[in-house]
Amino acid sequence: MLNNTQIREILDTMRDMFPDAECELNHKNPFELVIAVLLSAQCTDVLVNKVTPSLFEKYKTPEDYLAVDLEELQLDIRSIGLYRNKAKNIQKLCAILIDKYNGEVPQTREELVELPGVGRKTANVVLSVAFNIPAIAIDTHLERVSKRLGICRWKDSVLEVENTLMRRIPKEEWSDTHHRMIFFGRYHCKARNPNCPECPLLSLCREGKKRMKKAIS
Repeated sequence: MLNNTQIREILDTMRDMFPDAECELNHKNPFELVIAVLLSAQCTDVLVNKVTPSLFEKYKTPEDYLAVDLEELQLDIRSIGLYRNKAKNIQKLCAILIDKYNGEVPQTREELVELPGVGRKTANVVLSVAFNIPAIAIDTHLERVSKRLGICRWKDSVLEVENTLMRRIPKEEWSDTHHRMIFFGRYHCKARNPNCPECPLLSLCREGKKRMKKAIS
């Protein structure tokens, strides 16, 4: 496991590599963000961003999503994976927002995770991006990078990864680090072809050093 000095070096390096990292899901308000993140489950941000311009033009409020038949909403998002289930969750979510929150997106994790289709990761993204509340949302990129670098253990669950990162990263850096680690995993430390030879963190990375040693032998 890495010490605090090494983690500080990782955070500073990722800041230098991706100083402008931010949420890549297109949205204009918290409600659109909730819908976009819900759609992004097991789907790429790129694909979601192809669907949401027309979707958000047609549906601007929770009431709009409930004003159409489920089949129509399914057709509007049919290019998204799991679109049938996601359409159902969107309509259920919108009904709850209207009935319980006056059509507004709630601002606590406890309330957000009770919404259909919204898990802890989605809730953390909404808290961080929409409401500027410090949070770290663990997606596949963060989990992979954290374990490869040795910040977390290979056997750690998603919740354990989140708790470890929150404990070892200053709270005021949670949200920025979340985006930078996503960019690092998405564009540099990729799942199948990590760019280990040119990685500025190679000297700290247990997985990278193992891969490089294997490549030489």
